Amino acid sequence: MTDRKRERGGGSHSRVLVLVDESNVGSSVRTAGRGLDWLKLRDFLAGPNTGRDLIEMVVYAGLPPAIPNWQEERDKKNKFVHWLRSNGFMVVTKDGAPAEEGHYKANVDVMMAIDALELSIEIRPDAVILVTGDADFAYLATKLRRHGIRVEVASVSANLGHILRSAANHVIDLAPLFRTFEMINMREAGQAQIAGEEARSPAQPRDARVAKVQDAPAQAPQGRPQQRRRRPRFRPMSRQ
Repeated sequence: MTDRKRERGGGSHSRVLVLVDESNVGSSVRTAGRGLDWLKLRDFLAGPNTGRDLIEMVVYAGLPPAIPNWQEERDKKNKFVHWLRSNGFMVVTKDGAPAEEGHYKANVDVMMAIDALELSIEIRPDAVILVTGDADFAYLATKLRRHGIRVEVASVSANLGHILRSAANHVIDLAPLFRTFEMINMREAGQAQIAGEEARSPAQPRDARVAKVQDAPAQAPQGRPQQRRRRPRFRPMSRQ
């Protein structure tokens, strides 16, 4: 067994469920000046070389409000969602609501927490990986562990708070992985909001609390074939 398998507690056929807070992980990778490579992230967490059997990787994403003023940004986000689904990810979305100063809010934390608890009890994975650094998920981690389910948190270790860190069985530091992603420049990010730049009116200041808008993920390196993913083994309740 490799060191990586040993530290995660994963056997050769351990079954893992991955749940991703898209806004949170997108913000973390942009802080490192990189574009998020979703295919690399999936392979890093539960790919063939990890000795793990990926049940499903579910991405929770907020959408801009379904109103004319936000239609352009909504179209961009829907394009990104379509890309994720076309590449084997399961996506759960929530419509955002207009907020102050040209922002919008679309908090998916409650949806992600409810799904994590329900699905984990139903399908009994060997481990659940929460891809987030949000301390609000600490209680969820504790609840899952009470049901005998191993909980791992994947985030930038240096930015992970003590509460969430101590609530999980193990922390997967994403910083080394982020350093392998392609660099982004401010001009490209400003034109297409590729890396999840928050949507706002041109003259408005940033607000770290609002949801982020993402057009398309960073592309996987050339020459790497895409793996065909198995059909989902479960279908979560549709939420809008």
